[in-house]
Amino acid sequence: MEDLSRVSALTFDLFGTILDLGGSLVPSINRFLDTQEVRLSGDKFWEQWRARQRIEQYQDTIMSLGHSGYLATVRRALVYTLHLNSIEPTDELVSKLMSAWRELSPFPEVLPALKKLANQYKLVVLSNGDSEFLDYLTENRVSHAFDYVFSVDTVGAFKPHPGVYLRAASVLGLGTHQCLMVSANSFDVMGARACGFRAVFVNRYQLPYEDTDYQPDSIVSNFTQLTEFLLSS
Repeated sequence: MEDLSRVSALTFDLFGTILDLGGSLVPSINRFLDTQEVRLSGDKFWEQWRARQRIEQYQDTIMSLGHSGYLATVRRALVYTLHLNSIEPTDELVSKLMSAWRELSPFPEVLPALKKLANQYKLVVLSNGDSEFLDYLTENRVSHAFDYVFSVDTVGAFKPHPGVYLRAASVLGLGTHQCLMVSANSFDVMGARACGFRAVFVNRYQLPYEDTDYQPDSIVSNFTQLTEFLLSS
């Protein structure tokens, strides 16, 4: 059993970890695809969109031309994915698909788990999302009173840039060893571990972890297992 006795704050990724992106967005994507002359499932379109968004985020940080923000990368990735499938990305179409992001919902077991974890830890959102968008989502879609909501906007780079984790720990007034990153993105876990955070990889889809020395303290399938691990450590 890992010794996590010095951990006082849990920092949570939001998109894909707390919020169910595919479950929330694919129904809207399917309704859109039903109007198009294209043989493509909503799941496949979402897979392409999400993969391209990751590339957009990496490019945004690496090029150092100014942080454009999370929703900007989502939009650019959507335009790319529409072109990829020979669909004209009109302003009306792009706006309609982007609006679905305001309807994101958490995975069903997340809220009960957060309530239990709040008895022992400070709960913090540590997300690539834009500040105003994070405020909207945590207040209206997750509806949990987190102790702090930290956006990478304050650093000007997307995770896994080390400045994100180091700045978050500093803002919280904690050493990195007192913070534990909870994420369904293995690159996020790796980035946090490289900065001295403890970490748990929420591997909902049985994906391989990064080939790196920076391994998580635990791998769980959902927040129910996360809670069991943390409250027994």
